[in-house]
Amino acid sequence: MFTGLSAFPLTPADESGIDERAYARLVSRLAEAGVDSIGALGSTGNYAYLSREQRAAAARIAVESADGVPVMVGIGALRTSHVLALAEDAQQAGASAVLLAPMTYQALTEDEVFGLYEQVTRELSVPLCVYDNPRTTHVHFTDELHARVAELPNVAAIKIPPVPDGPAAAKRRVAALRALVPETVAIGVSGDWAAAGGLNAGCDTWYSVTGGLFPRTALALTRAARSGDVEEATARSARLEPLWDFFRRYGGLRVMSAAAAHLGLASEPNLPQPLQGLPAEARRELISVLEELGLGRDA
Repeated sequence: MFTGLSAFPLTPADESGIDERAYARLVSRLAEAGVDSIGALGSTGNYAYLSREQRAAAARIAVESADGVPVMVGIGALRTSHVLALAEDAQQAGASAVLLAPMTYQALTEDEVFGLYEQVTRELSVPLCVYDNPRTTHVHFTDELHARVAELPNVAAIKIPPVPDGPAAAKRRVAALRALVPETVAIGVSGDWAAAGGLNAGCDTWYSVTGGLFPRTALALTRAARSGDVEEATARSARLEPLWDFFRRYGGLRVMSAAAAHLGLASEPNLPQPLQGLPAEARRELISVLEELGLGRDA
């Protein structure tokens, strides 16, 4: 399940809880489109803002709505005991894998990050994907730390931040990390604007925010890159640059929140407080971009 397109849907939620019907619909759309896996409760899935009970419900709904497509469930939390409880909930729900970011308030040392993964992997019966997301967690993985963690049992994949710009630099980045981790550990890229560069550089997987709402568009880019058609993958990414610009300015979560509401796939508000949606002017601009790119409900 750690190759191809892993699509990360929004978890529509407000102060009254998760919109379970809308969430099930968002997940089932991904299965119908033929994505390779589904990432439930990632950053776009609002995992950090939901209670344990809400996250357990979201994991169950995702697995039930995925129609057999493998589901990876985010289990990140501030305390190790909470991570272990969330891991148990995800496994009970039928998750095929778990995704773990080392969340922080106090800055973590490398030994503390390693200790987290060491304790969690010891208790797992499903594969784990290491979530390297310094923008939100403020944990900066060194390659040496990745190498240590990748040797632990049940570690099967790493989700890395955007690769550097330029084909040569991207290939050097992926090759440097791949040389340090076991062959059994897949490397996937996040940061949608860098997806084509990462896949063309040898990443196994695209962990995609765009794929969570526009799966067919993301699949076309992924399939081109995975088949070795560098020019086609690059061209498809370049065409989506107006959307990538929105991601860089406002973050994928806020953009997907507004897009899902515009398409009638989620009501509003669909973000837990204190998060707010896009400003009115940015929303109007986004709608124009979506229409220009042909990103509708069937995209």
